[in-house]
Amino acid sequence: MARPPTPGSMVIPDWHESAEGKEYLGCILRKNRRRVFGLLERPMLPPSVAVDTASYKIFVSGKSGVGKTALVAKLAGLEVPIVHHETTGIQTTVVFWPAKLQATGRVVMFRFEFWDCGESALKKFDHMLPPFHPQACQEKADAFLFLFSFTDRASFMDLPGQLARVAGQVPGAVRIVIGSKFDQYMHTDVPERDLTAFRRAWELPLLRVKSVPGRRLADGRTLDGRAGLADVAHVLNGLAEQLWHQDQVAAGLLPSPPENTPI
Repeated sequence: MARPPTPGSMVIPDWHESAEGKEYLGCILRKNRRRVFGLLERPMLPPSVAVDTASYKIFVSGKSGVGKTALVAKLAGLEVPIVHHETTGIQTTVVFWPAKLQATGRVVMFRFEFWDCGESALKKFDHMLPPFHPQACQEKADAFLFLFSFTDRASFMDLPGQLARVAGQVPGAVRIVIGSKFDQYMHTDVPERDLTAFRRAWELPLLRVKSVPGRRLADGRTLDGRAGLADVAHVLNGLAEQLWHQDQVAAGLLPSPPENTPI
């Protein structure tokens, strides 16, 4: 597997905060709240703006309760569940994210299609055939997000097994590890030395996300507009960075890693 590219080598990480970036972000916002897109919908851009769209399928993996559904909700600007409920069946969520390429200055609209399958469904329907088989979530996936919780050491210790079991079925796919509930870091069960050892052994990107639902309005709804984007931009940019790098290698525009490159 290719070593993670240097942050900022593919896309400009803070471009979304520029005046130009905010103009593009306007197409995924409505009244300062994130727009919800269906599987066949896409943002409406001015006719004068020519933007290519790069689409990717992303499978979200992790033990029950680590925050998979909450993470996808934050990335999509949806209401973050306060109480945990096991995901029933398979849920798909589409998230659009504009990013500017470092090398060419071209803006690309990244379309991320997140697949979240509840742990119970994975066990209950393991006898069924595709397309209903839960492995359909993993089939032709471009990337895998492996979640653990900073408040659940067992979920962190389970990562090597997940990496071997899940991503091994789709060799070459992007793999990113995400630690949830980072806002509860004072109560962490995963010390920094363990994270350092994990990164050294696996050489994978490791991101941290908060699990708080965000600032709430008087009626209980979460205010999730540009402020909400600030909490998840590093994850969306990280995905864009890794996936674009993968495409460049596949197209022969960047050198392939040596066969003995460790993962």
